Amino acid sequence: EVQLQASGGGLVQTGGSLRLSCVHSGLPSDDYAIGWFRQAPGKAREGVSCISWRDDSTNFAPYVKGRFTISSDHAKNTVYLQMNSLRSEDTAVYYCTADYDYAVCDSSYSGDDWGRGTLVTVSS
Repeated sequence: EVQLQASGGGLVQTGGSLRLSCVHSGLPSDDYAIGWFRQAPGKAREGVSCISWRDDSTNFAPYVKGRFTISSDHAKNTVYLQMNSLRSEDTAVYYCTADYDYAVCDSSYSGDDWGRGTLVTVSS
């Protein structure tokens, strides 16, 4: 069973930076990708970024491309989301999840194991 835990959220000002972490365990194989999603109050969950655990290939939503970076530390079973130039629109609960192949790279991915998420609040 795959388990994931997102952390690192907090309060930052517009233009600031924050790094989120997603520690995972139980991946059946390297043929999985890890995805970051977010959900703002009153809005639907949307995809942010994803990364392949096998080859570290990445994908980003248009609204974060150029500002966010996703990376993996394979020794620590951790995926990071480095968020720079944060805007108030980035305020949301951020979740990480995993699935086979590149399923989580679809922004409309409808998985059923989202965990608790971590809250990011950008002032102004």
